[in-house]
Amino acid sequence: MDATKFLEKQHRAVEKLFKQAERSEEPSECLDLVREIVAKLEQHTRIEEEIFYPAVRRLGSSKAEDMIFEAYEEHHVVKTMMRELCEADPGDERFAAKVTVLKELVQHHVEEEEEEMFKQARKLGRDQLEALGEELASQAGEGEEGDATSPRRAAKARRRVA
Repeated sequence: MDATKFLEKQHRAVEKLFKQAERSEEPSECLDLVREIVAKLEQHTRIEEEIFYPAVRRLGSSKAEDMIFEAYEEHHVVKTMMRELCEADPGDERFAAKVTVLKELVQHHVEEEEEEMFKQARKLGRDQLEALGEELASQAGEGEEGDATSPRRAAKARRRVA
């Protein structure tokens, strides 16, 4: 799978988790979903920053360079919000607002990435995008089975045992 398709797949998975978190009425379930979102976003931002962005940056265009700098800054803001969420009490009246702000930050970043940066990335060519996609998947630990050990599933299993 090419790198842009792989990253789009991860974007959709996080969007789905945000929708589940918004619908959740149980604070502990919402917290489990938020922890899963954070884990996925941490992994996603890491592989983008270590693999994808440097590859796009090597295109050498000023447009790609500007997009990469902006993406790093957006990641910084998302990471700050994730830290706050992980320290927050899900029963706090502001917790839901923090989840919404994180979702909106991520949505903005995803839109720009998919609409602008991925266009630049396609200039790398199909073969290089395929190789990048394999490297992203490998570093993300996503094989054919997908992510069978998500933090939320693990938390549910712990609750069933307790």
